[in-house]
Amino acid sequence: MSQQTGYSPSFKRPAEIMRMRRKRARSDAGVFSSPSGQSSADSPGQSGSSPACVRPFSPGPLFNTQNRAGGGIKRRNPFANIENTFSPKKKLHIYNEEKDAMDSYKKPTEKEGDEETSTRKENLSFAARLTEEEKREDNSSKNTFSEDDSLFEEEEEDIKTPLLKSPQAIAPASIAVPVCTEYPADWSLKTRLLFTSPLTLSWAEQPKAQEEALGLSQHCRAQFSSLPHSVQDPKSCSELRCAFQQSLVYWQHPSLPWLSMFPRINAERSFTGKSTPWAQDATLQQSLMREWSVSLSSLYSLLKSRLCPYFYLCSYQFTALFRAAGLGGSDNITALISPTTRGFREAMKAEGIEFSLPLVEERKKSREQQEEEKEPKEKEETCCDLNEDADCQTHDDEDGSFSWLKEMGVQDKIKKPDGITIQLRKEGHAVSLDHKPESVVCVEGSHTFTLINFLINCKSVVAAAGSQAGLPPTLLAPVAFRGATMHTLKGRSVNVKSQVGSTYQNVSSLEITGPILPSCLHTITTLLRPAQKGNFSAALYSHTPTAVMNIQTNKQQKR
Repeated sequence: MSQQTGYSPSFKRPAEIMRMRRKRARSDAGVFSSPSGQSSADSPGQSGSSPACVRPFSPGPLFNTQNRAGGGIKRRNPFANIENTFSPKKKLHIYNEEKDAMDSYKKPTEKEGDEETSTRKENLSFAARLTEEEKREDNSSKNTFSEDDSLFEEEEEDIKTPLLKSPQAIAPASIAVPVCTEYPADWSLKTRLLFTSPLTLSWAEQPKAQEEALGLSQHCRAQFSSLPHSVQDPKSCSELRCAFQQSLVYWQHPSLPWLSMFPRINAERSFTGKSTPWAQDATLQQSLMREWSVSLSSLYSLLKSRLCPYFYLCSYQFTALFRAAGLGGSDNITALISPTTRGFREAMKAEGIEFSLPLVEERKKSREQQEEEKEPKEKEETCCDLNEDADCQTHDDEDGSFSWLKEMGVQDKIKKPDGITIQLRKEGHAVSLDHKPESVVCVEGSHTFTLINFLINCKSVVAAAGSQAGLPPTLLAPVAFRGATMHTLKGRSVNVKSQVGSTYQNVSSLEITGPILPSCLHTITTLLRPAQKGNFSAALYSHTPTAVMNIQTNKQQKR
């Protein structure tokens, strides 16, 4: 007896056993109550040795086969689980279209109907009962197929209808995460960069003599080579190593090999014990200031002609950033100075330099808006902050309204505040801003030229005592200018093992130190993207006095 591949009649679930027993009892009852008295031995496909009271075993129809010689056909075994038999619809439903699967399922049924018609001519009474039993089995098999199909259809509906999914499954796909393709502009000076990556960063150090020379030459000529999106072997990529050396270059004045000219604020310890021959030599100090004035004038001329995008002036008290027109959202040349003192701001006013305090003005505007929203107009005068209370008291003192003393008759016994005390109280708020980030000053337009002349002639720019006495401020720029010296940032690569969970992973680090300009930082991160395939992280250490350089000016806020 031939049977379908993969058929296992003994594999039955307990729940199906009872159902098949009930079918067997109904089929046995139908055989014994046959009016023609024909036993089950006359049924097609029965062997001669089978008992008359037991229905013969048949694994089911063989589809797409010719009829047997005896005229009968193999029928589906009603005692076997339909899931263990060959299911053409289920297999075709998985691999083919649904319509083809239904067609393939109907064709054997039509063939069965034709063969049953021929069998009915031979024995009508037995075939009628047998046909009824076959229909009952077909209905049960169809129900089984419909249950399987419904499972597959529900899975297809889940795929086609996303509304049935939970919001947690929809949220990651529907909400697009913004991707930053460009490093944002950061106008603060950096003192240290630390890059880490699982890929090696040793290609960034120890360049060949030819690569270093080519990088310096490209920097002086302002030539920039384009790199591929992904570099397979950074060590063998000469263009990448040349571009990296080019990104490390910056220009500085003055340049003294035995002194570190950056940073200058709170750097007395680095100057202590070093040779400073100009400290007691006035002629040498004048010579240094003369050369420094020429370099500063050269930088401003380059800035005005847009050949230099920006430069920094680092003094022992403050740091100034000059930006060309078109940068920082301004159409004019802008200058930011931080931190400042009341005396420095008063000296700028005396020279006719107009400036603004962006952070102070922004705070005032936000305070006024909050008061207008929360408090009524009649309570504005009584609900002021401490600074406004001090201003109100100074105005009362300036008017000299001591009427309450006269009413008490003690006006002669109490000492009145003099003009100096009134002035100090009036300027108390201005003095409280000194050496703080809120004291940042913004100068725009033609007043920047007046500011350059003011810095050249201002004696407070140079320290009069201490370890930095007589030393002009440091000028830093990304391009060459008169009296400037070329310098390069220092880079060092180290391979370490970092603990990730319960295992240790090899991590390569690249440390860069020095006065890192914004353009240097942008170029280095741009080069690391193809070299490390975007798999790196960076830790940036900003020079604290320059962190406030990223503020928006008044014109930027109006836009």
